[in-house]
Amino acid sequence: MFLVDTIKSLKPNIVVVVNIIKLNAIDSTNTYLKERVNETFVEDETIIVAENQQKGRGQMGNGWLSRTGQSLTFSVFKRFEGLMVEQQFVISMAVSLAIVETFKQMGVSSVSIKWPNDILSGNKKIAGILIENVLEGTNIKHSIIGIGVNVNESDFPYLPQASSLKLEMGKSFQLEEVLMLILKNLLNNLKSVTNLDFFEWQELYERNMFRRNDISTFENGDGKRFNGIIKGISEMGELLVETENSSTEKFQLKELKLLY
Repeated sequence: MFLVDTIKSLKPNIVVVVNIIKLNAIDSTNTYLKERVNETFVEDETIIVAENQQKGRGQMGNGWLSRTGQSLTFSVFKRFEGLMVEQQFVISMAVSLAIVETFKQMGVSSVSIKWPNDILSGNKKIAGILIENVLEGTNIKHSIIGIGVNVNESDFPYLPQASSLKLEMGKSFQLEEVLMLILKNLLNNLKSVTNLDFFEWQELYERNMFRRNDISTFENGDGKRFNGIIKGISEMGELLVETENSSTEKFQLKELKLLY
């Protein structure tokens, strides 16, 4: 393990000030960061990067496949002031949009957000996000934001809907360069979380939503399938779906699965 507390420059116009802790092997960067926060003072915007993450976690308890030297897995510690609990989906939007913007800058085609925060190229997932918030009264005290990016993988056994930057772009990438490009947009967005109101974030987020305004097939928590059209999100971050009877219904994460 070693600590980097420096200014990292990739290009003359890209300078990122970062505090990075790099680990050779770890179960989960989010778990490690949570334990560290409980044990000692952690500087705002501290980043934990794992060369080999053995038990990465995704939304709803799903695992995250990562391979040494091919996957980018890291977590960011971020404090907030004045951010109410009911506004917490703004964090998810800010993080998702930062990754979308990075991939677009890199030239990845057809980048979108599959609600709530999977990042796709076409209909293939190339990045995932897990956000864990700690509350203090009615406010969010801080967040631990875990991000996994498929960078140089070339095959995904048993994961037909996964892809990587290498597969999408036809070339390999330096993991640290991708990390710094993401951090530049991510840290800027996180600084702006309380500067923009919900509706400004919502407009940007909905503009980049996967299959918005297209007829899609869904499966609800009871296993029933139905057709509907994604219209956007509610102020609580719920998915708004226009159903076959023309009514618009709200769904939370565990209540609905998009089958495309």
